[in-house]
Amino acid sequence: MKKEYRVKKEAEFQRVFHQGNSVANRQLILYVYSKPGQDHFRVGLSVGKKLGNAVHRNQVKRYLRQALHELENNIRSDIDFLLIARKDINDKSFEEVKKSMIHVMKLAGIINFIE
Repeated sequence: MKKEYRVKKEAEFQRVFHQGNSVANRQLILYVYSKPGQDHFRVGLSVGKKLGNAVHRNQVKRYLRQALHELENNIRSDIDFLLIARKDINDKSFEEVKKSMIHVMKLAGIINFIE
């Protein structure tokens, strides 16, 4: 994922976390913060240590990044959002993670994707 597509600074994470709206399902929590006039969306990923060792956490992050890459043309451009993985995402296949991400994004209204 390109640098300009990432929420990197702690202050930006906190703004989205505290001022944004959230939706969730069993696998993911999504916080959305609207930024009118922004050219493209920005995303922050969080996978905590409760999910397992580094190998499992990195696999979850790879799945999330790949799903974002496949969906990037369908995501609204005027937002910053955070994706926080929950423990139930462990042992899910890539397709299940992607399906879960689409579900939570539809709940938040940030994706124009029909499946």
